[in-house]
Amino acid sequence: MLLVTFSTADGRPRLGVQRETDIVDVAALSPDAPTTLWDVVNGSVDTVAALLAGPIPDTALHPVDGVRLHAPLRPGKIVGVGLNYTEHVAESARALDTANDLPQQPVLFCKPSTAVIGPDEPIEHNAALTSQLDWECELAVVIGRTAKRVPPERALDYVFGYSVVNDISARDQRRAGLWFYSKGQDTYAPFGPAIRTADEIPDPHALDLSLRVNGEVKQKSNTRYMLFRIPELIADISAGFTLEPGDVIATGTPSGVGAGLSPQQWLWPGDVVEATVQHVGTLRNPVVDAR
Repeated sequence: MLLVTFSTADGRPRLGVQRETDIVDVAALSPDAPTTLWDVVNGSVDTVAALLAGPIPDTALHPVDGVRLHAPLRPGKIVGVGLNYTEHVAESARALDTANDLPQQPVLFCKPSTAVIGPDEPIEHNAALTSQLDWECELAVVIGRTAKRVPPERALDYVFGYSVVNDISARDQRRAGLWFYSKGQDTYAPFGPAIRTADEIPDPHALDLSLRVNGEVKQKSNTRYMLFRIPELIADISAGFTLEPGDVIATGTPSGVGAGLSPQQWLWPGDVVEATVQHVGTLRNPVVDAR
């Protein structure tokens, strides 16, 4: 299933299942239906599947182009993975003074949930804080079960589904080499437009991903090139702290970030960024001047 949080003219967010041309309003199928994507992540996915197998009244259907999509949910925490593609390690060493050697363990950081925005919501460019606003298209892993000290061979059992994160970064705010302020500011975690359930992505390490700025391709790669694959990431992260349902792992970005280009390129008010992951969708966000 391709699960979304959407609203119509009334502005009330609701749970939906996106199909080719329409979105099914799950709450309209039964008075006992789950009403949020949180409900589904926390154990109601089979209920939704059963409801979809039955009759769907016309009153439950909305055209895709007639609704507003929101961030699917607000994660409890977003665990970012840095330097997880070989070519990005090389460009970061050249442009950002990070180590040239491949990491021997996952490089981890956190983004707060307050950084999350949804599709078509604006990324804020705060000129008082940065003149080096950058992009990073990433496959997002959405956790579906409490995970603590999970071995790699069981790790994918804890994945609910997959989405897209654009790991926005202020490259000139890496304070003493620490990334939280650089990557954790408000609007720096565009997330969505949907969550594809894990049963429909049998191999998350075979997905094309790309990013465009104002229609021009900047990143184009495939998740097969991850240094640390998803089972290793879940095992490593859960060895030290608990992952909970709804948490998100942003699995790293390939080469082609603005800092790595020659000359370097940055995001400015008026730009539009589109991050795409195969079988999930395209996450589009404009850049605006922070007010």
